[in-house]
Amino acid sequence: MKEISLEIITPSKVIYSGNVKSITVPGTKGSFQVLYNHAPIISTFEIGRIKIVDTDDRELNFATSGGTVEVSNNKILVLAETAELPENIDLERAKESLDRAQKRLLTKKDIDIQRAEGAMARAKNRINIFTKYRTN
Repeated sequence: MKEISLEIITPSKVIYSGNVKSITVPGTKGSFQVLYNHAPIISTFEIGRIKIVDTDDRELNFATSGGTVEVSNNKILVLAETAELPENIDLERAKESLDRAQKRLLTKKDIDIQRAEGAMARAKNRINIFTKYRTN
């Protein structure tokens, strides 16, 4: 079986470590998939979904807020700002974050608009991943 060694690391912990068949990452120019014998690459990625197909053909989905990915010699290293399985997402907290960001953007008084838009995008992504991919 053609496998790739994968590690997904956030600042707080290793989120995933093992062999996979493929990984799809939300690249800054669009999502891209890495399969066995992929050409070496270093890239950034954005808010979105990381999808893994493990060696047993199970699909794992993670909500991410961006980071970098390095592919070399059938080894993939993902350094993510955040990466959460749908089961680990606190839906109420995500909804509250979305509400706060939307309220900030409506007032437009003494706020960092780019920061508020980022918070809104991260919250929407977490809600979307929870809604579409939660299994329990």
